Amino acid sequence: MRWLVLLEPRGEMTTASLVAVATTARSARSAGAELHALWTDGDAEDVGSHLRGLGIATLHAVPADQIPPFSHEAWLPLLTELVKNLEIELIVGPASALGQSWLAALAARLDAELAQNCIALGVAAQGTPLVRKPFYAGKLLADLRLDRRPALVTLRPASFQIERNGDALPAIAYHTMINPNDLRSSIKEMVNVSASISELADARIVVSGGRGMGGADHWAVLRELCQVLGAGLGASRAAVDAGWIHHAHQVGQTGKVVTPNLYIACGISGAVQHLAGMRSAHKVVAINKDPTAEIFQHCDYGIVGDLFEVVPMLIQELKAQRPHAA
Repeated sequence: MRWLVLLEPRGEMTTASLVAVATTARSARSAGAELHALWTDGDAEDVGSHLRGLGIATLHAVPADQIPPFSHEAWLPLLTELVKNLEIELIVGPASALGQSWLAALAARLDAELAQNCIALGVAAQGTPLVRKPFYAGKLLADLRLDRRPALVTLRPASFQIERNGDALPAIAYHTMINPNDLRSSIKEMVNVSASISELADARIVVSGGRGMGGADHWAVLRELCQVLGAGLGASRAAVDAGWIHHAHQVGQTGKVVTPNLYIACGISGAVQHLAGMRSAHKVVAINKDPTAEIFQHCDYGIVGDLFEVVPMLIQELKAQRPHAA
């Protein structure tokens, strides 16, 4: 029995990929499955060092000069061939935009069963994969047994502990992709979003604003708090739909899923769609001047007050504590 984990090609190992590997490795040990991983973004030895002690038998990689970026046409035939040659029974990837795109394309090519946005992976009888998937913005959690082979799963990033067993590194096997000259399409230009946006899903602290921000010109106070805390800046759908902030900051059912150690919700009512994106946070602090706001039913600490008064006081106190923490 062999399983395969897909690693996001973003230049380095992402938290979402590492969590997917660690979660799959734990279940692979229970199922007695041999675990493989695929990396298509060069420098496989560095990535292999991140996988030490996780039980990866082989890291399959493609040389950097053969990788057309974000091209399904290039990597899908390779991935399909790899799955068939190794007789892979389970393929797991992170539930990021890229991971979901990969798995959806592969499922179509293989006519395979696909479970997206799962929050847990386990093993049922006889090594059959068992996943837990939220429905209706997290109101319902369903356990699904994946009987067809191969089965495909994307896992939401979550705060799983990375359990390593020793320091063994995976063997590295290099593969050749199709000739880029044979591709019918190519990417001419890539425009990167700012680092603060692209790293939101991996942030250990997230500060988010909602309808209570009142407009596009009022976010400086949250950006300053993010700077003091080293936090990522998030937003509710109401703020995004109002045009106050870019959609890339959106946290929720139709935005990013975040799993920080600390989540600070400022002026956010607590709609179930938003809760679906931050319910895995370890600690939640809510600031809202409405004492009946739903968010207070889902937080560890609640502050009833005007965020434009509370947040500057918080910033001032945090700055005052810096010399004592040094």
